[in-house]
Amino acid sequence: MARNDLQGSLDLLVLKTLSQRNKLHGYGIVLHIQSASDELLQVEEGSVYPALHRMEQSGWIISEWAMTETNRRAKYYRLTAAGRKQLHEAEENFDQLVKGVRTMLRYA
Repeated sequence: MARNDLQGSLDLLVLKTLSQRNKLHGYGIVLHIQSASDELLQVEEGSVYPALHRMEQSGWIISEWAMTETNRRAKYYRLTAAGRKQLHEAEENFDQLVKGVRTMLRYA
C-alpha cells in the first residue's frame, strides 16, 4: 500500500475509535485499536500523535487536558462535526479501496 493509503487508514481508525469511545487520550486510542481488532492491528504511538496533531489542525478533532484514571495529566481528544463528516467520507473511500483490491485479486 502507498504511504497515503496507510496514513488514510490510520486517520480512519482514529476517527472511528473516537466516534465509538467519545473521548480518549492518545495511548487509549492505541489500546482501543489493538483491542477492537483482536490484536491484528498494531499502531505505534509515534504514528498516532502526529496523526492526532494533523487531524486537530484540520478541525476533525478537538483536545483538552484532563486527568487520567491513574491521576496523570493527559490530552484527551474528541470528534467534531467536521470529524464525523470526514469519518463518513473515509469509510466510503476505504470501502471503495477494498472493493477495488478484491476485484483485482479475483480477475488478475
